[in-house]
Amino acid sequence: MPRMKAAIFVEPGRIVLDDKPIPDVGALDALIRITTTTICGTDVHILKGEYPVAKGLTIGHEPVGVIEKLGSAVQGFTEGQRVIAGAITPSGHSAACLCGCPSQDGGVNRTGFQAMGGWRFGNTIDGCQAEFVLVPDAMTNLCPVPDELTDEQVLMCPDIMSTGFAGAESGRIRIGDIVAVFAQGPIGLCATAGAKMSGATTIISVDGIAGRLEVSRRCGADITLNFHDVDPVAEIMRLTDGRGVDVAIEALGTQGTFESALRVLRPGGTLSSLGVYSTDLTIPLGAFAAGLGDHRIVTSLCPGGKERMRRLIGVIRSGRVDLSAMVTHRYKLDDIEAAYDLFAHQRDGVLKVAITP
Repeated sequence: MPRMKAAIFVEPGRIVLDDKPIPDVGALDALIRITTTTICGTDVHILKGEYPVAKGLTIGHEPVGVIEKLGSAVQGFTEGQRVIAGAITPSGHSAACLCGCPSQDGGVNRTGFQAMGGWRFGNTIDGCQAEFVLVPDAMTNLCPVPDELTDEQVLMCPDIMSTGFAGAESGRIRIGDIVAVFAQGPIGLCATAGAKMSGATTIISVDGIAGRLEVSRRCGADITLNFHDVDPVAEIMRLTDGRGVDVAIEALGTQGTFESALRVLRPGGTLSSLGVYSTDLTIPLGAFAAGLGDHRIVTSLCPGGKERMRRLIGVIRSGRVDLSAMVTHRYKLDDIEAAYDLFAHQRDGVLKVAITP
């Protein structure tokens, strides 16, 4: 049986490169030869044991590649075609899809843990940090990549860009809004770009790393706050003359950033939460106005599917958003364990790592 290299979860603290069989292709599937992928913060949660997955699972959920083999029932694509697939792979015919929530087309992973919505790659099925990945429901999930765009230009579309933009969309940002984005990692930077595209005219970004705040300005931030220099809650309230912001986007997944986002909301404002939380959250009584502040707290899971990918590629192709600064490091798949070590410890100004077999 033909085999491939893959980054495999062994146990908490260990993701290793090993060999495993190249998957068989079902009637509705497509086998993709990976040309570029990356490491996500969620993968680090898996590495640390904060999110349980089955031992032996291939990790990763951000594929760019070439169709190696198509299932017998797949139409509209050809072998050898460059494609991406979203991190979330809806079937198109589940109850969640038919109710208008395709990102929630999921289930229970092999550990018995309730899966996070429709996230399957690297969670309930083998993922993308490998030489090949099997894409289920290919006609719903594959999206062609235009010849003029490089792998790295579309690498953020499957997850980071889709998630960050979803934070702005779920927050219902309107023209003229004041928006605060807490944390300027890859998702927060994309949320900043999404807020700009949605019509916000004052975007305040918060982080503790000067380099990320510099990139944040390039993505659309009007004001950047380094939390080592100022109290971001007090400064945001000062900048808004005590009014607060219309929308606060939380893009890290900690109690501190969640609470800060809540504290800077105007009455009736919206907290759009994108972070993946590894511990219980508490809602402070005063910041929540005892439940009487007409606040909205909304969460978003990265929208997937080929139409979502087509739209995001269209944004990149138009030049309205340039995410080229996001890829700061490049590794071969053979060196993915070193790439994990760099990314998990956030060394050397890393934002995203491009992994190429």
